[in-house]
Amino acid sequence: MCWNGPVSGPAPVTRTAYTGVPRWLYVLAVLAALVIVLPLLAIVSRVNWGNFLPLVTSESAVTALGLSLRTSAASTVLCIVLGVPLALVLARGRFPLLGLLRSLVLLPLVLPPVVGGIALLYTFGRQGLLGGTLDVLGLQVAFSTTAVVLAQTFVALPFLVVSLEGALRTGGQKYEAVAATLGAPPGVVFRRVTLPLMLPGLASGAVLSFARSLGEFGATLTFAGSLQGVTRTLPLEIYLQRETDPDAALALSLVLVAVAVAVVALAYRRPRSSARQASGERTTAAAPAGGVLP
Repeated sequence: MCWNGPVSGPAPVTRTAYTGVPRWLYVLAVLAALVIVLPLLAIVSRVNWGNFLPLVTSESAVTALGLSLRTSAASTVLCIVLGVPLALVLARGRFPLLGLLRSLVLLPLVLPPVVGGIALLYTFGRQGLLGGTLDVLGLQVAFSTTAVVLAQTFVALPFLVVSLEGALRTGGQKYEAVAATLGAPPGVVFRRVTLPLMLPGLASGAVLSFARSLGEFGATLTFAGSLQGVTRTLPLEIYLQRETDPDAALALSLVLVAVAVAVVALAYRRPRSSARQASGERTTAAAPAGGVLP
């Protein structure tokens, strides 16, 4: 007997991502979150909400916040200018002292900020390593707004370099190799292929660098001092207000926390996998098939 009807095959297998997490890990995760969240809730609970607006809109507070935003933006630009080539060398370079260079670049992540401030002072101060040369040129760096930008750059640069190096290593070198085989010179490969690959890491690294610059305290106080309207950033203003007006210190602390939360949320507004996929799609579109990159 012959059967001419449809033959049913095995049911299709649906691939799903593994999401199983042991329950006891949730307990530890909640404890870890409480370590961070509880101190922030304590600030919120102690803020004098009746005088919140007058406290955060005082002349000294507005001046300090404006200075922090300007210097953080300037240091972020400096981090991008210096961090992109540095991250590219760390991710693509091959030379004997590469490991040592990476260790030195990441040193500010673990170095106490006040030590960084002392190092900057003995580099750019009047009696510092470059102080004499700068003095001859008529440049005063220490205890100036420029010193604030340098201190913020010193502590924030590793954040951008780490993000960029990770993005470059994740993206690999296959697209760059294809572009090179098509006849594109290194400069064109960097502009048309490497740069699009690192854009997600560059964006998140720049935002994190801005957030780190905004919260910088120790190196700024040691290297730049605390001159109102010149070097007194918002963290320094909070420190000074804590001694004379605790309510103002709490209100300004909440403002700084809110800005930092908004900045970090902006950096992680979408999954990294989506960002890498979008970067790959842009890179593929940037390299025309069968031709040389312009």
